[in-house]
Amino acid sequence: MFRLYGLTGGIGTGKSTVARMMRDLGVPVIDADLLARQVVQPGQPAHAEIVAAWPDVVEQTGNIDRKKLAERIFADPAGRARLEAITHPRIRALAFAQADAFKQHGFRLAFLEAALLVETGLYSRLDGLVLVAASEEQQLARVMARQACSRSEVIARLRAQLPLEEKRKVASEIIDNSGDQAATQRQVEALIRRLLDHPTVSK
Repeated sequence: MFRLYGLTGGIGTGKSTVARMMRDLGVPVIDADLLARQVVQPGQPAHAEIVAAWPDVVEQTGNIDRKKLAERIFADPAGRARLEAITHPRIRALAFAQADAFKQHGFRLAFLEAALLVETGLYSRLDGLVLVAASEEQQLARVMARQACSRSEVIARLRAQLPLEEKRKVASEIIDNSGDQAATQRQVEALIRRLLDHPTVSK
């Protein structure tokens, strides 16, 4: 039986690190951010719709300046909703197509890594949800170190996200990434063993 679980977290919690550990264990992880880049490539329907809505975010190469687009919609709920209506259905379609391909290749388990699984409600269409959690101070420190942002900038980004505590309410599994990588690795290995041995334990 094939199962597709969600993998989510907040900025700086380390879900990409957990995804890498899962891949190293031979479990496929579908990267929603990579799919998001694919659907806005020149020639794709989403690209044309974005160009029509925000013509100033197009680079000379024809590519979408994703950072500039993100800045445009950060404080614009209507704009963000419009962008999500353009991209999210296409990202979902690609994600489920990839999952089906893994199933056809004989995999019993795969994960969909995405930041907005809870916010979009997509988690409810999956077989379970793994939340990667860390303290807010750790989130701040990691993002500031990684992206050279100021503390106030990172706090603003954190406040713009759904709080981790809200995501905990719907998560079926928690990976506590507040310790060292060895501790996280042990949790990931135990989780994969459990899901493969008892695929219905979470949901």
